[in-house]
Amino acid sequence: MFTLVSEDGSGLRDSSAAAAFALAGVVHLVSLTVLLLGLGLVLGLLLPGWPGRILGVIALGIAFQLRPRLGRPTRDGALDRAAAPTLYGLVDRISEELGAPKVDSIVVDAEWNASFGVRGLRRHRQLTIGLPLWTVLAPQQRVAVLAHEIGRCVNGDNRRGLWNGSALNALVEWYRLTVPDRSRAQEGPTGLMMMIADAVANRVLWVLNRAVYGLVLLMNRLWLRAGQAAEYRADLLAVRLTSVADTRDALTASLHWPTFETVLHRQRTLPRGRSGGRPAGPDLWQSLAEAVRTVPPLETERRLRSAARQGDAVDSSHPPTHLRLRMLTAAPPEQHRHPVVLDSGRAALIEAELAGRRERLAVDLV
Repeated sequence: MFTLVSEDGSGLRDSSAAAAFALAGVVHLVSLTVLLLGLGLVLGLLLPGWPGRILGVIALGIAFQLRPRLGRPTRDGALDRAAAPTLYGLVDRISEELGAPKVDSIVVDAEWNASFGVRGLRRHRQLTIGLPLWTVLAPQQRVAVLAHEIGRCVNGDNRRGLWNGSALNALVEWYRLTVPDRSRAQEGPTGLMMMIADAVANRVLWVLNRAVYGLVLLMNRLWLRAGQAAEYRADLLAVRLTSVADTRDALTASLHWPTFETVLHRQRTLPRGRSGGRPAGPDLWQSLAEAVRTVPPLETERRLRSAARQGDAVDSSHPPTHLRLRMLTAAPPEQHRHPVVLDSGRAALIEAELAGRRERLAVDLV
């Protein structure tokens, strides 16, 4: 996939993506069939009498479990536009340059990451910024990270879309529903007929469970190629708005999470102040920024080589980080003028807007 994307020969919609789309349709068809079967039994259209209605209620319960889960926007840590106008202005500017719709909300959390998702019936677009990672990035590196995440709206990545995402969630529910129940065998002696019934039921459930598990793996596998191509192209979108160096440095910074863990450990061992809240020592965020800034070049190189040897990635949906870094060498030549520049004045205003979240997250983390 790396070779195909670097040669611009990989479309985001190939045969595997089409197969995943079709498999999602089959999953939705099964869910709809269960719903209609439940309604027919409850209304007495298929099997008159109470046994049929009881089966119908069970089928409706299963259909309810298989319903599309649209998710809910995160409220904890969400910033309103009135409280963070400069940050929202920067994100809106990036969205405009990429041709993406504006985000509806921005959440600031304590993760060493950044993410973007569309949730809820109204398809609420939510950008999440991990404050630890944000803290160690230079201004233009922050622009690169934001551009990568917002680029998900325009890079053709449909893995988390309503059609495919809800189908995958339904398969996960089928997996949970078909897990064999062996608790009865541990409760004590039971009748022979009950033991036989349990053994048969558990065997059938085991077969169904393995089949569903295989479908989950197949769905993920089918979307892997198109999804990884989308991640590469999101990186190239970030380059378009900043530079190869800024995007590369932002990706490299993601490998410094062990330094974040070390700083957290040190902060947690410091003596507390009189209030018992934050440690009576250096500020967490200043310590983190200084620690990452002073990581020796040889240690950075070691982490890069370790990531390449082990195939480390942000998560299972992303290509290996070392390949993403190599992909940047195939990016277009540097531009003389970058479309989005986060100058020192606006960067300082954004820091002031995040001051409240910094204080609260520092207390939560240590």
